[in-house]
Amino acid sequence: MDYSQFWAMKQEMGVLIVFFLVFLYDTFMPKRTLKATACFTCITFLLFTVAGFFDFMTCRTYSAFSGMYVTSPVIVAIKNILNLGVFIVLVQSAKWANSDVMAIRRGEFYELLLITLFGMYLMISARHFLLFVIGLESASLPLAAMVAFDKNRYESHEAAIKYILTAVFSSAIFMMGLSFVYALSGSLYFSDIYASLSTTPSWLLVTALAFVIAGMGFKLSLVPFHLWTADVYQGAPTTVTSYLSVISKGAAAFALLVILVQAFGLFYSDIWEWMLYALIILTITIGNLFAIRQKNMKRFLAFSSISQAGYIMLGIVAMNATGMASLMYYILVYIFSNLAAFGVISAIENNTGLVNMNDYNGLYKTNPRLSFAMMLAMFSLAGIPPFAGFFSKFFIFTSAIQQGSIPIYILVLVALINTIVSLYYYLLVVKAMFINPDDCKIAPFKSAAPERLGLWLSVAGILFLGLASPVYNYILDIAQSSPLFSFIP
Repeated sequence: MDYSQFWAMKQEMGVLIVFFLVFLYDTFMPKRTLKATACFTCITFLLFTVAGFFDFMTCRTYSAFSGMYVTSPVIVAIKNILNLGVFIVLVQSAKWANSDVMAIRRGEFYELLLITLFGMYLMISARHFLLFVIGLESASLPLAAMVAFDKNRYESHEAAIKYILTAVFSSAIFMMGLSFVYALSGSLYFSDIYASLSTTPSWLLVTALAFVIAGMGFKLSLVPFHLWTADVYQGAPTTVTSYLSVISKGAAAFALLVILVQAFGLFYSDIWEWMLYALIILTITIGNLFAIRQKNMKRFLAFSSISQAGYIMLGIVAMNATGMASLMYYILVYIFSNLAAFGVISAIENNTGLVNMNDYNGLYKTNPRLSFAMMLAMFSLAGIPPFAGFFSKFFIFTSAIQQGSIPIYILVLVALINTIVSLYYYLLVVKAMFINPDDCKIAPFKSAAPERLGLWLSVAGILFLGLASPVYNYILDIAQSSPLFSFIP
């Protein structure tokens, strides 16, 4: 075996090094120093994230292990985007991780999180379904333990059971689809599947693709595979919920794009384009309608994230480099916007235990800075200019309509109408904080330093990405140089 092939997996090796350093620190350091585990993890992961950007500058396209694993500048860029989100999650989690309830299992939380990130890396780089499934399970199973981390709350146990059952069934559906694909093509390599499948779709291929998309639909919380999302988001610790809502969803979106293009791109207009049309319309519409009814802030953002998943899928439907660039930019903006919202929720929950929207009435009077951060997050998620969310929606709509077909125009029109609906329920939060006259139940308090840092990073990202247009152009240049779409007819 040529062990030099592992050199292509620099980012995977890097995250494993961070994992082992955190493990060794948690295992062998004196007990009095363990409270610094959160700080040690954040600093170590920050160094790894910075190194990832330096690696991007020198990265070339490589394949390893007989083509099962591929890395390229666009893949490194995608992983770096996820790293930014993970770093903010780590910073925001520091106070919760150092609480008395978490003290005994603080290290396990960080170790499980890093293992899930390793699995997501494999999903994005995999060009063979065996390696993809290994990454999928590495990303999914530790998340079930993270959802159940707050073992003193019944809701956390219930959420973990729902998540693990959903993960098991979605993996079974996905692998059933893979068995059909293997029966049709005789291979699990993406390139071999693309080359060997007939240009005339069969009922077995349609079924296989439906199962594959359904299995990934559970990971992305696409309707009708979304029913677990709200309960799991509500029951899981807020830090874990924020990780699920942005990092896990972003990695799954990138992985689904690679699968559909590299393995099934030949059947874009015949099969999976129409499947995605139906899923996008259902996901955006139902996510928006149910978000209007929510009063619990974590359930509110759960249905918001379902709706956002529908918008993310528009980048896949575009089926071109512009669509991939728009998807990358959308995920980047979504990371900052959603983590800003969850940062405010986490800070308030850690200090008061309150998570209902009605509890935010008059929040501006007692905690104006938190109110301002939440307002920016809601404006960005709603797509109000000049914040970053407006440009992410604009670019993803633009990339979709480049096809010029009537169905895609209708799809984008439905998405635009739903944007108006989403504007209404996002502004409900702003109305509660700034307009509702009730006396605020949340007394003035000072957030912990890591919580403030996480919020400042998120708010800075929202403002910077909204004002700095070269960021999208830079991502577009990277996507256009990618060979991902080069062999699509």
